[in-house]
Amino acid sequence: MRGHAGQVCAAGHMVTIVYLTRGEAGIPGKTHGDAAETRTMESLEACKILGAKAVFAGQIDGDTILNNDWVKKLQTLLTEEKPDIVFTHWPVDSHKDHQIASLLTIQSWMRVADKFALYFFEVCTGEQTMVFRPTDYVDITDMQEQKRKAVYCHVSQDPPSIYQCGHAAMEEFRGRELGVKAAEGFIRMTGQKNGDLIISG
Repeated sequence: MRGHAGQVCAAGHMVTIVYLTRGEAGIPGKTHGDAAETRTMESLEACKILGAKAVFAGQIDGDTILNNDWVKKLQTLLTEEKPDIVFTHWPVDSHKDHQIASLLTIQSWMRVADKFALYFFEVCTGEQTMVFRPTDYVDITDMQEQKRKAVYCHVSQDPPSIYQCGHAAMEEFRGRELGVKAAEGFIRMTGQKNGDLIISG
């Protein structure tokens, strides 16, 4: 499985990154409007580096909502994008917005007629993501620098601290598991006629 956004784009596939919020509460001392403007620009710059399209779903940073209306909205968004594969946060996470993003995606996936492959990724394992046991790995050795450049577009989020929270360690550790320099781990969603073992006779 090739999952890193840069790799997927380089292979000729179209990639859309859906931002649940615009980071309204993400810059101390700034108003929601100013923070959203800054973080939106940072996201767009990161998408340029990855060759991806950005879509903003419209929720508010730090105050995300899981309800039927938002499940329908995300389901509609995903249906319009017609994805073959979707990656989302692992739901067991200390960050509420990450949990909401994950659960909205799971609920949308359960309701769509044409199932897309659904995979979960990890973020700052040990601090945010917990009890994460990958089923699939992606060798990102050749794309590691591109990934780092995209992360460093998010200047307002102190990129060095993002890596210090465990990303470099995760890349190295998952690489050890896969037998390469750097890798990312994912968990594949199964069930709902997706990935089920069918025994005939």
